[in-house]
Amino acid sequence: MLRIRGLRPIGLGPLDMEIDTGACMVVRGPSGSGKTLLLRAIADLDPCPGDVRLDGVACADTPGPVWRRSVTYVGADSGWWADTVGEHFQDWTRVAAEIGTLGLPAECDAWPVERLSTGERQRLALLRALELQPRVLLLDEPTSGLDADTTQAVEALLAGLRRDGTTLVWVTHDAAQADRVATTRLSLGTGDHAA
Repeated sequence: MLRIRGLRPIGLGPLDMEIDTGACMVVRGPSGSGKTLLLRAIADLDPCPGDVRLDGVACADTPGPVWRRSVTYVGADSGWWADTVGEHFQDWTRVAAEIGTLGLPAECDAWPVERLSTGERQRLALLRALELQPRVLLLDEPTSGLDADTTQAVEALLAGLRRDGTTLVWVTHDAAQADRVATTRLSLGTGDHAA
């Protein structure tokens, strides 16, 4: 269980919530309402007052890199630091099974990063996060650049992870997507409450 108490990202809070193991909390709100700030605070990427715990273990008591392997943030525009796709993965074979299901060819590991479209970057950033085998995935608009078929494939992949016990916190502007994937919701900019 992911438990958050008194979390105060800049301009928000305090926020209190509990997200069960394997659940999907969808976070919605207008642009600028703090959705990305919330995800980054949970991932311990930005300093923020409050208490975040995963199965009773406090983020504050866990080294940052260890926390972020368990509670992994996938940004809307993820960073790329090497020339080719494969250089961003520790073990390409670990994600090879999912490559095809997300509409990418197996040989895309040899592609130069500069040739990737926005949608390809999104899918590969998600696969890069999955390689860490996180217990919580913090997803910032993971399908915003994707067509309907690829969005469906990403949703199916993430539903399978949930069945295996991965908890999702998913930011989306797509109301229909929120209806499909949410087990619980948080609306920001409208009183900041969970529903």
